[in-house]
Amino acid sequence: MTLEPCAMCVGAMVHARLARVVYGASDPKTGACGSVVDLTALSTNHQTDFVGGVLAGECAAGLRAFFAERRQR
Repeated sequence: MTLEPCAMCVGAMVHARLARVVYGASDPKTGACGSVVDLTALSTNHQTDFVGGVLAGECAAGLRAFFAERRQR
């Protein structure tokens, strides 16, 4: 399961010079690839290709189920 990276994670990925990052579900609270802010659009000396929405429904459902179980404990 994957979730849209936050601002700190996007910065780390760009500084690590990753060529491509693929994620599934959007994060409406802290997402930095377009949900809350789009840090991927900033011009830097290295451009990382961010691809979102891959199996988004399945990722979101898995994350919801995981945290629902955690809250029950």
